[in-house]
Amino acid sequence: MNAIDNAIYSMTGYGKGVSEQDGLKVTVELKSVNHRFLDLNIKLPKVFTFAEDVLRKTIQGAISRGHIDVYVNYEDTRESKKTLSIDYDLASQYVLAAREIQGRCLIQNNFFTAEVLRMPDVVTQVAKEEDEEMLAKLLKDACLGAIDSINAMKLREGEALVKDLYSKIENIRNTIPKIQQLAPKTLEEYRAKLEERVREYLKDAPIDEVKLINEIAFYSDKFCTDEEVTRLYTHIDHFREVLGGGGAVGKKLDFIVQEMNRETNTIGSKCNNAQITECVVFMKSEIEKIREQIQNLV
Repeated sequence: MNAIDNAIYSMTGYGKGVSEQDGLKVTVELKSVNHRFLDLNIKLPKVFTFAEDVLRKTIQGAISRGHIDVYVNYEDTRESKKTLSIDYDLASQYVLAAREIQGRCLIQNNFFTAEVLRMPDVVTQVAKEEDEEMLAKLLKDACLGAIDSINAMKLREGEALVKDLYSKIENIRNTIPKIQQLAPKTLEEYRAKLEERVREYLKDAPIDEVKLINEIAFYSDKFCTDEEVTRLYTHIDHFREVLGGGGAVGKKLDFIVQEMNRETNTIGSKCNNAQITECVVFMKSEIEKIREQIQNLV
């Protein structure tokens, strides 16, 4: 995933890439879960120790967030992993020594090639030197394949998460009008109860309507949820805007959700009404589900 890619990715996924050449096979597997930053846990065969930085930079250039376990497997299927080294100077000395023995001892020289090859240190086996440039290329190619694979999976999961988030945010939006309808009734209920209590307390004494109106006005101002509802609508619109813009949205959405939760809590604390409380509980449940979902978004 690069900077110009506006798709939304999940941080959870698995990908595998394989690269082969001349009997060498490199397999890279990536397993990712959510994390606030990019956290790489790389496990390399000893032969690739020199190339860890190449692998790390390749992943960092394509993935921005998540805890990623990186597994690298190396297979060498070449028929011979060693080469023969011939010490021609030593072989020549053996041949000259045989001729000298023949001349001095007047015997037949039967020192042929096969005998030369059997002489100590003439022929030795040497392990082939690994071509680090080729190994680094195989490792990078396999890693790029694994990145393509994991990003394809993360994209599919991201699309599913986005669809679910739109559904949940719409559920919250559709609940707000119910609160707006119930809020005035709550005020009326409070006025009726307040009047009833005052009359019961004063019995036949006259009621000071001005004080009663002032009390109701005070309650109305204290428990009015218009501002919270307006801000909640604004946060919902902002949430949809950020989600629709794509890219790395996880941190932005997390902040918006915190603000939505704060406004919802305030509405719940202001309205002492069973039906409004039910609406608030539902919205808080949806907000919590959203919060959990966006933890998985890049």
